[in-house]
Parts: sequence; C-alpha cells; structure tokens
Amino acid sequence: MQVLVTDPVDDAGLELLREAGHTVATDYDAEGDALLAAVEDVHAMIVRSGTEVSEAVFEAAEELVIVGRAGIGVDNIDVDAATRHGVIVANAPEGNVRAAAEHTVAMTFAAARSIPQAHARLREGDWAKSEYLGTELDGATLGIVGLGRVGQEVAKRLDALGMELVVHDPYINAERAAQFGAELVDDLETCLERADVATIHTPLLPETEGMIGAAELEALGDGFLVNCARGGIVDEPALARAVDEGPLRGAAVDVFADEPVAPDSPLLAVDEIVVTPHLGASTRAAQENVAVDTAEQVVAAFRDEPVENALNAPSLDEASFPAVRPYVDIADTAGRIAVQLLDDRIGEVEVHYQGEIADQDVELVTASALRGVFGSLEYEVNAVNAPRIAEDRGVEVTESKTRQAADFQSLVTVTVRDGDEELSVCGTLFADDDPRIVRIDGFRVDARPYGQALVARNRDEPGVIGFVGSVLGGADVNIAGMFNARQTRGGEALTVYNLDDPVPDDVLAELLADERMVEATQISLDREGGTGRS
Repeated sequence: MQVLVTDPVDDAGLELLREAGHTVATDYDAEGDALLAAVEDVHAMIVRSGTEVSEAVFEAAEELVIVGRAGIGVDNIDVDAATRHGVIVANAPEGNVRAAAEHTVAMTFAAARSIPQAHARLREGDWAKSEYLGTELDGATLGIVGLGRVGQEVAKRLDALGMELVVHDPYINAERAAQFGAELVDDLETCLERADVATIHTPLLPETEGMIGAAELEALGDGFLVNCARGGIVDEPALARAVDEGPLRGAAVDVFADEPVAPDSPLLAVDEIVVTPHLGASTRAAQENVAVDTAEQVVAAFRDEPVENALNAPSLDEASFPAVRPYVDIADTAGRIAVQLLDDRIGEVEVHYQGEIADQDVELVTASALRGVFGSLEYEVNAVNAPRIAEDRGVEVTESKTRQAADFQSLVTVTVRDGDEELSVCGTLFADDDPRIVRIDGFRVDARPYGQALVARNRDEPGVIGFVGSVLGGADVNIAGMFNARQTRGGEALTVYNLDDPVPDDVLAELLADERMVEATQISLDREGGTGRS
C-alpha cells in the first residue's frame, strides 16, 4: 500500500509502516494542484495541521482508505466529505495527553512563582529577589474547567502535590469527579469563585468560544488562570486587563485565538502573563507517540481491522444496512433530546430495543445514541468513538432488547440517568421511512425530529397553548407543527412545538414569566445545533 505523509511526523511512525510492508513517501510542500496530483494513487495520508484535506482531495484520491491525523484536531480535514467517499478519518488523541498535562502543570508553577520574569531580569543583570513574592500551591484550590483526558491528568498531578480540586464539567457526575480527588460543582462561576488557580481543558466549540470573559475573570478574583487548551476560549483583551489592572495576580497562556500570535497582542504586553508558543504537545515522547498511534491505525485500516480512533462512522454490510440505517438517526436524535432535557449531566445511558429492531445487530444504533448524548465533547464525536467517550467519562452504558412492542412495529428508547433522575425519549419509524419521536418522559407525542423545537411543560389549563403561540408569533417565530400530551387531566402537560426558527432568550424568559409554565427547553434537532434552557 502507498502512504503519503504531507506534514513532518516522527520517524518512528514511518518505520512502523515500512516494517509492515508499506511504501512511504513524504512531500511536505504539496498544496493545491500539486497535492491533488500527489494523492491520485495513494491508499493512506498522514497529516498534521498544515495540510488542508478538502473534498477535492478525496475526489482526486480514488484509492484512499484512511487519513491519519497525527494529533487531535481535525479542523483541516473535511470529515463529512471523507465519509461520503468512504474514507476513514482517524486522529491520535492520547499521544500528547501527558505532554499537554505536564505543560499545564509547568505553566501553573511558572505563573505562581514568576519564574520566567525573574529569569529574564537576572539575565539582564538585575538581582530582583525582593520583587517576586510567589504563591505556594500546596493547600490552594485548583479549579478544573473540563475533566476530559488532559483535565484528568492535571488533576492527578496537582492533587498529588497537595492542591484541593473543584471541577466544572457538565458531562460528568460527582462520582466520576471524586475518582480524581475532585469535588464537582454545578456551574462555572462557582468553580472560578472557589479557585485560587483555574486551568482550562475544554474544546473550542460555539458554546465555549469566549466562555471565559470579564465576568468570569472577576469571579476568579486574585487567582491565576492557565489556558493550554484552545485559543478563543478566553477573551484575550479581557484577560490582559484583568491581570494588568486586577483582580488577577497572573496568568499563563499557551494557545491563542490567532496563531502565530500577533506582536501587538495585549497578552504580550503584561509582565505577569506567562506566554509560550503552543508548546503543549511539543515533547519528543508526544511526537513519537502520535506518529506511532497514527501509523498503527493506518496499518489496522489496511488489514480491515477496527480503527480505534476513527472519527467517522463505519459502514454496514449491504444485507443489514436497510433494516438498521433509519434507526441510526432516530437513536442519535433521541439521545440529543434526552440529554438536553436532563440538563446535560449524566451518569448512565440505557438503550432499549422493542419489536423487529430487536432482531437486528444494533451495535451501530447504540453507538449512534451515544453520539447524540455526547455530541458536544472535546473532539468530533460519532458512532465509532462515542462508546469510548462514555467509558472515559465513567458513564455506564446498557443495552436491552424485547421482541414485543405495544403499538409499534419497532421502538428505540434512549434513557439518560443522573442518580435518581432519569429521562427517556422513544423513537420509531412510521410508514414510508418516516421517523418520529413518540414519547418524551412518559408523555405520548408525535414529533418530527427535524429543525428547531421547543419542549414546554406547563400546568394543564385552558389557554396555555394559545399563550405560547401568541408569544412566539409576536417574536416572528413560526410554529411548523405542535404535539401536545398529558398524563392526567389538570396535571402537567408536555408540548413539542416544531419551529422554523430558534427562540431568542428573551422570548424564553417571557414564556417562563407566566406562572402556568413549568419549563421551556429549546432544542435543535439538527446535529450542528445547540440548546437554550430555562
């Protein structure tokens, strides 16, 4: 097999490929038409962030089996195009985890003890011993924002050094946090208020962009902020002001919204901010690890073996695909609705199959339900890597089947739990492959799983539906469909409103100002969308 490497990677990975009998070529300058010509006969590409793997690349590379990303981020790879062309995309998310964690710890100490500043002064001949009064970390509180792989490794190291740990992560439960010696807190503000040092370990997503702004830095008070995760999560001008003018004592930043960082960046002008040029993964061991991990996945793909860190869903064989395929999307949608209605914190996921679907191989359907549940995590989540994310997050996953299904030919139910709280969403397929959500938290509905939706709970009283329609109409939000259910007369009712447009926050607030409304949750039933909850 022919392997093309278009960005520099460690030789250990290339040697592994050669030892497996494959031909390896390197071309670090190929771009544009030259890149399209270079990929015509290759079976695998290995890239880092410097190569743009576009739809045109997949069209030109008719023999391509896999694109291996020697690192985590795949922003430079059109994963949807890869899937359409039947090409596996795989990354190496674990090879540099330890390196990123160690750099975070190093930056924490550098900021707390002013090590770079004192070093620079001494090199200039200035013995400034009395000007630098450091902060001891033993006994101080570390606020960890995001307890994924890197956050977990940071927690292990700084817990061992005597720090108290608090964590904010909407995708883990208290028991999982406790396994790392940490206390889980419900909101970001509380985490920052309690922290002496806050470290960031979240992905850059629409909901995390600018997540740490002036208000959050004010909550951190006279502490330190360390960001070795992704640029854009922290408002850089706000951070510069917070350190320069107060209240923060200092900060350490390894990642920037725009890289290379501009010379006039406000972060470079504040002496108490330690900066490094995105060095989190820059260790010999990390570079070797990601190269070897990527090469191993290429070899596995060539052997038709499972590709552990594949980022796009596997295909089914032709015989089983027609029976299973519609329920892949139904399970995904049910998972996304359930986790949003449970307010995003889960400790257990159960997927239950009833009727004819129970006779099928449903591994991909269960994985798709998990994809829906974990759709906003640290890197692209799909049916391949979702089960592993559940394992990493300490979320128990169960699957069950019943061949009888009252009222439906087949039924898929996704239940998410957090301790004693649970919420179930059921989906099925009507005639002519028409997918429907038919139950939400025990309420019988008949909702089409597309576009924008508002799920409202209210007291079962006359006039409530008219009130909701009037408020939405006044905001120029059109109702495309409505499905109402109640369990007992005069009790609580649940209504799903399919909408043409999202509901603005002030409109949600207006709805909830009415005492008859119990809850209103905006849900995007398109995979790229987010939520609004009140």
